[in-house]
Amino acid sequence: MTPSAENFFAALSNTIRLRSLALMQQEGELCVCELTHALGESQPKISRHLAHLREWGIVLDRREGLWIHYRLHPQLPQWMQQVLANTVEALASQSPYCDDLSALQNMPNRPGASCCA
Repeated sequence: MTPSAENFFAALSNTIRLRSLALMQQEGELCVCELTHALGESQPKISRHLAHLREWGIVLDRREGLWIHYRLHPQLPQWMQQVLANTVEALASQSPYCDDLSALQNMPNRPGASCCA
């Protein structure tokens, strides 16, 4: 399913979704716990926004035990990939985007072999 332009831009217009997509663009696949830590938001709030992104076909998810990991859909149209890449590049040095990446990179017990609590 290819996301509609309306849903794609709706995704970018919401702060939680844009920040989540920016981190996925920079870091690849992320566990919900990583996004919760980096954005400083509750798990239900993050999960609700990720569900929209999944329903719209912008991200894919996979379950690993109790954890759900999200990544950008690899078949996003090229123009959407480019818009997202340009947006992330333009925002990379601005708060909260640079703060989110720093928080994620400094996350204690960051998932690797196992996910965090």
